[in-house]
Amino acid sequence: MAKPPILTPQAEDFPRWYQDILTKAQLAENGPVRGTMVIRPYAYAIWERMVAEVDARIKAAGAENAYFPLFIPESYLKKEAQHVEGFSPELAIVTHGGGKELDEPVVVRPTSETVIGEYMSKWIQSYRDLPLLLNQWANVVRWELRPRLFLRTSEFLWQEGHCAHATEDDAASYAARILHEVYEEFMVNVLAIPVFTGRKIPQERFAGATNTLTCEAMMRDGKALQMGTSHELGQNFARAFDIGYQDEHGERQLCWTTSWGVSTRMMGGLIMAHGDDAGLRVPPRVAAVQAVVLVVKDEDGSVTQVARDLLDGLTESGVRCRLDAQVATGFGRRATDWELKGVPLRIEVGPRDLGEGRVVIARRDTGEKVPCELGELNIRAAAILEEMQLGMLEQSRSDRDARTFDVSSIAEAREAASTGFARIPWAALADGGIDQLAKEAITVRCLQSAEGGLAQSDDEPGAVALVARSY
Repeated sequence: MAKPPILTPQAEDFPRWYQDILTKAQLAENGPVRGTMVIRPYAYAIWERMVAEVDARIKAAGAENAYFPLFIPESYLKKEAQHVEGFSPELAIVTHGGGKELDEPVVVRPTSETVIGEYMSKWIQSYRDLPLLLNQWANVVRWELRPRLFLRTSEFLWQEGHCAHATEDDAASYAARILHEVYEEFMVNVLAIPVFTGRKIPQERFAGATNTLTCEAMMRDGKALQMGTSHELGQNFARAFDIGYQDEHGERQLCWTTSWGVSTRMMGGLIMAHGDDAGLRVPPRVAAVQAVVLVVKDEDGSVTQVARDLLDGLTESGVRCRLDAQVATGFGRRATDWELKGVPLRIEVGPRDLGEGRVVIARRDTGEKVPCELGELNIRAAAILEEMQLGMLEQSRSDRDARTFDVSSIAEAREAASTGFARIPWAALADGGIDQLAKEAITVRCLQSAEGGLAQSDDEPGAVALVARSY
């Protein structure tokens, strides 16, 4: 009798496959309060890699890290009407502390525009203080009615950038810079996930924003996932919190502010963009463990010693690796477990191959096994990892492009969105087109120029709408 698959096949039930992989690859579990999650060590190590890569790019763009309080006075949110209206259904509010009712309720941070705006108004006096480019890594709480681990949880981890600029052009330019040089560059070149970038339609903008830019990725089931956003806030928050400066002529001016963020939702994107029926597949540049040195069999300890030496050599050459010498557990079971976790390379070390002066390299991306001479391992492993990184990006881009269709009618868009994305003239969705698509859970993910770049306005001539079903 054939063994049942470890995971539900993607083609049979993609959401069930996703839940299976979270559990069986030991990535995350539901927390004790509905909507919260526990991130297990293996997944958290990948998240730490994401944090390091994104943080380096944020700093290269000139922003500095800071930290602001988790608790925000309710009155702060009420200062910006659109903002509080947009977030009201998601707020967690504390009314008691220390056994007493609070004089003023405090909101558990859903985002930090308001509290950071309060301090920007104190720190900015002159045009010489601008731009003020801040970022913080933190947790936020948005009470989620339909939670799904990593994708939508009541508490999640993220970074949130908050900046003040002297002019509208400076603010718009910086919001676009973050989108492209930080988010898109990271997603494409580290996560190996190609993204469409564009402008959110007014109904989909961040609460209080005048413009929201987005990175949209296609998952392996053809649905879209919003991977990151960058917002122009105009002078809405500057006006509410009196964020202003004295210009070169001594006149008082209001600042223009921006905010931008990515979150642990990227972990969900990583799983659904690359995973297959055997488990997770982690691109080498973001993998916390790029290679596992796996002892096949060892009767006297000699194979394990060689494996340790190989591990040391790989580590010295810059490969992040781990030793698995748990030979009391069958080799097949251990190989399957590492495959499930998506480690890019398995270096299989057995007595027979060692007798011939070699090991076997197993690739997670293709499943191919290649023999490798001991003296060539470090160079071969590094070369294969780089080849895998580029190959996974190319595969993702090819799959996405094959399921992205240029259409001219709502009926064609509806059909294309059953398996992937559709690009339809924005003008074709006038007179109720958005609502027609929404009836079948199809939304406008973003607006692009006719050439595929960012649309510069909501009514740009020739603009194209990217539409899809989404998470």
